[in-house]
Amino acid sequence: LDVWNKVNFGRYYLNTLIVVLGSMLCSVVFNGLLAYAVGVLKPVGHKIINGLILLGYMVPAALAIFPLSMQIVELKLMNSYLPLCLMFGANAYYYLLFKDSFEKVPVALVEAAKVDGMSDLAIFFKIILPLSKSIIGVVAIFSMTAAYSDFLLPYTILQDVDKQTVMVGIYRLSGTTTLDSSEMLMLLVISIIPQIIIFAIF
Repeated sequence: LDVWNKVNFGRYYLNTLIVVLGSMLCSVVFNGLLAYAVGVLKPVGHKIINGLILLGYMVPAALAIFPLSMQIVELKLMNSYLPLCLMFGANAYYYLLFKDSFEKVPVALVEAAKVDGMSDLAIFFKIILPLSKSIIGVVAIFSMTAAYSDFLLPYTILQDVDKQTVMVGIYRLSGTTTLDSSEMLMLLVISIIPQIIIFAIF
């Protein structure tokens, strides 16, 4: 507790919680909607969209950091959590997981809902998502782990010390004389507790 209070580590945890929750929400909603449109509704050109997503999956994430940073600066979103939530939430792998799961939903169920007058959006939220709880949990855990443990993106975007996440905060504190080696090790242990809890539960 002394180390926690000494560096106000709770602030980093709160910042990280905001990014994690936003990333989980974006990963489920946006990837789910895209997979639903391509895998279930199948509009004109859905194969092209699917091919472009698979092509983007082949591009290493590190190569996209520079152009993304330029766009974030142009949009004046530096020191904002929104770009982090969107970037951690948008993932071709999550899309593929959702698409594979949605394609296994019986077509007759979707057609029956349309006959009853439900809109495509209502079908997604009231039928498709409730039948896909397991894959939603998988995607949520993956996005949580990615958002919590990532260093490069938060370090690039969050220049304000009061908005930095746990990983960036630990890196910043390691370059100061505020903490000795034993206190730094204690912070490292504290930083991995949430992930240990999540993996122990699931």
